[in-house]
Amino acid sequence: MSGPDTESVMAELSYTVAQATPLRVRAFPPSSGRKLERPARELVRMPVYDCRPIAGELSLDGAGFELRAHRSAFRDFFDEREVRRRYYPEVASLLEKAIGALKVFVFDHNVRSRPRSRRGEPGVREPVEGAHNDYTLDSGPRRIREVLAENGASHLEGKRAALINVWRPIVGPVQDHPLAVCDARSAELDDFMPTEIQHFREGNLETPHYSGQIYSFRHRDRHQWYYAPDMRPDEVLFLKCYDSAGDGRACFTGHTGFRNPACPQEFTPRESIEARTLAIFP
Repeated sequence: MSGPDTESVMAELSYTVAQATPLRVRAFPPSSGRKLERPARELVRMPVYDCRPIAGELSLDGAGFELRAHRSAFRDFFDEREVRRRYYPEVASLLEKAIGALKVFVFDHNVRSRPRSRRGEPGVREPVEGAHNDYTLDSGPRRIREVLAENGASHLEGKRAALINVWRPIVGPVQDHPLAVCDARSAELDDFMPTEIQHFREGNLETPHYSGQIYSFRHRDRHQWYYAPDMRPDEVLFLKCYDSAGDGRACFTGHTGFRNPACPQEFTPRESIEARTLAIFP
């Protein structure tokens, strides 16, 4: 694919190196002091294009991501209980209206802030670099069944379902560590490598609280990456991480944080929230 006619930055993106043995990631709580364990990575210089000039042309079913304007009425993003009580319903309503979903379930979220994480605030993680997709052809359907069962909605199994992340800056503009998304039309299934992921919680660093499977992303020159420069809290990115349709529309979107070479000397460190959702279609 030829490069789009928009401005870009040349950034070092972190890809996973293909290997003969099974891939595994082990993620520990920040307060544990234990570092993330992951497969070998390689930094590859790639152009990351400004998606703003083509935002009106982007769609979840085509590119696998969309940039939307949306001002949240919520502010307490580091209060987990309030996020679940008040922000989750807002995200569900936003997504239902935006994509015409029959029902949206918000089932998880991550908040990221390097300063807060390094101060040891519970539940807060640093922005990470590492191109990946949150689900696989195996774990996507399994997660859909789990979320429907947890919400007493197993009767919706069989309808088209999509796992979509809603990513929002908490402060802005995001200049130091933006989110980059790979256009789904520039990637192929062979680019995604199944990877076991284990999440540990405070109090038990030996037995995973949750185990699942994600896709690590291997480098291909044809990948086309995009970001929204100076993204603000009144904007959101929708990222499709799985789609049960299986009819050729976008199913996975490789994505990663990256160190922005165009970041000014004075900046506000990135703080962001990503809500994980399940969208059911009529």
